[in-house]
Amino acid sequence: MRKFLVNVNGTSYEILVEELSGAAAVPAAMPAAPVAPAPVAAPAPVQNPVPTPVAAPVAAPVVSAGQQSVNSPMPGNILAVNVKVGDSVNEGDVLMILEAMKMENEIMAPGSGTVSSVNVSVGASVNTGDVLCVLG
Repeated sequence: MRKFLVNVNGTSYEILVEELSGAAAVPAAMPAAPVAPAPVAAPAPVQNPVPTPVAAPVAAPVVSAGQQSVNSPMPGNILAVNVKVGDSVNEGDVLMILEAMKMENEIMAPGSGTVSSVNVSVGASVNTGDVLCVLG
């Protein structure tokens, strides 16, 4: 076992690394003691700051007992919405297409039911965990 001191974003970690037998040993220099990051000066206070508008928080759709929300697994853009309120869906049916990282991801129904609400439209940007639709 070899002991190393690793500095990640200003935090030091002590790690142990096991040497495997049969592998050629490569000499490695032991790192020096970690160097503390330089202090950062606080910005000067602004005289007469201009108030910035704050967006009102958007209320999350209410999901009652017996309903199941379908959440976005990752941030992206909605390319297609294949269902509307009142549609009956089965487990595995494609509800919508989410484009993320230049890939089209099918958002499938986690169970059978009726679509109670559709909370996104084509072209909408969504974040991880946003409620896309609710099944009842």
